[in-house]
Amino acid sequence: MTDLLKHTPLFDLHLDAKAKMVEFGGWQMPLQYQGIIAEHQAVRSSVGMFDVSHMGKFAIAGKNALGSLQKLVPSNLARLKAGQAQYTALLNPEGGIIDDVIVYCHGGDHWSIIVNAATIDKDRGWITDHLEDCEFSDRSSTQTLIAIQGKNALRYLQGIINTDLTQLKRFGHINTEVLSKTSFVARTGYTGEDGFELMTDISVGQELWAKLIDAGVTPCGLGCRDTLRLEAGMHLYGQDMNDQITPWEADLGWIIHLSEKAEFIGRSALETQLQSGISKQLVALEMQGKNIARHDYPIVFVDEVVGVITSGTLSPTLGKPIALGYVPVYLAAIGQIVEVQIRNQTYPAQIVKRPFYKSSK
Repeated sequence: MTDLLKHTPLFDLHLDAKAKMVEFGGWQMPLQYQGIIAEHQAVRSSVGMFDVSHMGKFAIAGKNALGSLQKLVPSNLARLKAGQAQYTALLNPEGGIIDDVIVYCHGGDHWSIIVNAATIDKDRGWITDHLEDCEFSDRSSTQTLIAIQGKNALRYLQGIINTDLTQLKRFGHINTEVLSKTSFVARTGYTGEDGFELMTDISVGQELWAKLIDAGVTPCGLGCRDTLRLEAGMHLYGQDMNDQITPWEADLGWIIHLSEKAEFIGRSALETQLQSGISKQLVALEMQGKNIARHDYPIVFVDEVVGVITSGTLSPTLGKPIALGYVPVYLAAIGQIVEVQIRNQTYPAQIVKRPFYKSSK
């Protein structure tokens, strides 16, 4: 089975570091190095780095690049100037989320999109089927993508990159030299901390990873990436949302800009939901005891199953069980008490605001 899994260009470096490897979306990826809790705490207290080279990396260029992309997402990409980016979603005609993505504007009719690893083929097909007068290139297999995250990410990176990274705002990005090679640097991440994501040629990425290890940056695996993103209240595609769930239902209404743009795929469905309302909504929950709500556990109210947990863990930072899940809208208010069925027992949980954790920096 492992022979059929894909490897990132940093695979051998993970093996050298004695990482515990697991299957993830068709890839063999590091789950942890020294341990999930230690890696989680490294990111929260200082700095850690993740190999996210398995994610899809698309480039789109041409006179109608913006026009084509505008039809694919509910966000108004015309807002973006060169060096800015937008978190958004590809939608199907029913308003369901095909994938959540980040779209980057480079100026001069040049754009790029980072997509989830498990949806690369699906996203490539969907995007190329709807492009007009554009050139599309898939750089997924020719580039590394490394995320350096944490309060000290800037300090560690600034020692390698001459460009003043303090001028780069959140969701800002530039092309600049990294180890003497032009590379892409964005102030983005998936941890709830300050951080950067660097897309480079493979040889540069391998050298960069080794150099940051030598500098004392903690290598981190998928295990703590999940606990970090959940504390930050961030969605995981395939669990917290899918192509049967709309942005309204996923509590992502802020990416929908109906009044700012014309027709896009899924608009009619989103307008209908806005007018008639939604029946369910993603909420954040804190368990009232020590029991942990896990993916697919039923949510119960007055002895009736009313929803489902989509993500759950014991928060290393907060020291309490936290979760995301879908409940009927009438139960979605902050402070509402529901129960989660864990094996044959139910345990109380309170609906709270997202995120569970917010960085002080």
